[in-house]
Amino acid sequence: MKSFLFSLCCIIASIAQAQVGGNAVFQSLNINPSARQAGIGGNIVSAWDSDPSLALSNPALLDSLMHRNLSLSYVNYFADINLGFASYVHRIDTSWTISGSVQFVSYGKQSQRDETGLETGEFSAGDYAFIAGASKRIDSLFSIGVNAKFLYGTIGGFSSSGAAMDIAGSYLQPKRKLGMAMVIRNLGYQFNYFSENLREKLPLDIQVGITKELKYAPLRFNLTANNLQRWDLRPEEDEQESEVDPITGEVIETNDFVFGDLLMRHITVGAEILVSSNMQLRFGYNYKRRQEMKLEERPGTAGFSWGFGFRIKKMQFNYGRSVYHLAGPSNHFTLSMALGS
Repeated sequence: MKSFLFSLCCIIASIAQAQVGGNAVFQSLNINPSARQAGIGGNIVSAWDSDPSLALSNPALLDSLMHRNLSLSYVNYFADINLGFASYVHRIDTSWTISGSVQFVSYGKQSQRDETGLETGEFSAGDYAFIAGASKRIDSLFSIGVNAKFLYGTIGGFSSSGAAMDIAGSYLQPKRKLGMAMVIRNLGYQFNYFSENLREKLPLDIQVGITKELKYAPLRFNLTANNLQRWDLRPEEDEQESEVDPITGEVIETNDFVFGDLLMRHITVGAEILVSSNMQLRFGYNYKRRQEMKLEERPGTAGFSWGFGFRIKKMQFNYGRSVYHLAGPSNHFTLSMALGS
């Protein structure tokens, strides 16, 4: 396990200058279709149970409890954008568990126009990811996992392809009801480009998370730090929130809480209320999403999310609702079922 953690640190050091935001291709990889993930704020990487959709964020969470489980997700996003995800998990032996998944994003049909603005028809666009995952349990506490992804995207008559990998390690202490994890997501390469001779980076994301369930209360808390490969996640226009004193020429910071703002843009928090063994309520908060998407006059509930889940025999249904903007939320639906006993 020590050698694995050392390797992770070496990889982090070599890619620490990676970009985020709109500087990468296949940004749809950042949209997690899991309803449970959406309900507790986003890519929670350290939660645990038999939910196969968790492995999309952290392949080390693949577990023998998910054996022969099928998970189907649908997301009603914005502007007629639809997402879908399907995953199947199979246990090889007591140490190895594998999965196969497909994720797609359909951006709908758009008007096609020539250089004069005359409409000449319609075109469609979409992103597709084919994912093979595997995890190995090192001992009773530690496990490691990998997701290998083949990526393909189309925009009208243009297309692009690439490959990516998620590398993860997890620590789970059942007696203390504690889970911790580290994940390097979307480490990869674009093979074919939408624009000739213009290779784009993939949306790399280095994450660390912790999940803790209280001993004497039905509450489970999640905290995830995202995009650790870059400190300042503010948009460029926000980075320039300073002015120059016309007399002294000194730079005056207009934001008195710069460090706290930069720190919180990495943090996602969530909580699950364990109503019973078959029902959960979920709430989440994404500070970065709120700062970037809220309206100053009417911030509303941008950045907040909620959801619920319940189990009936071998079927688990989850719903999650993430609020991005006053214009509307995204609705996530996930159905998981055990195909074996």
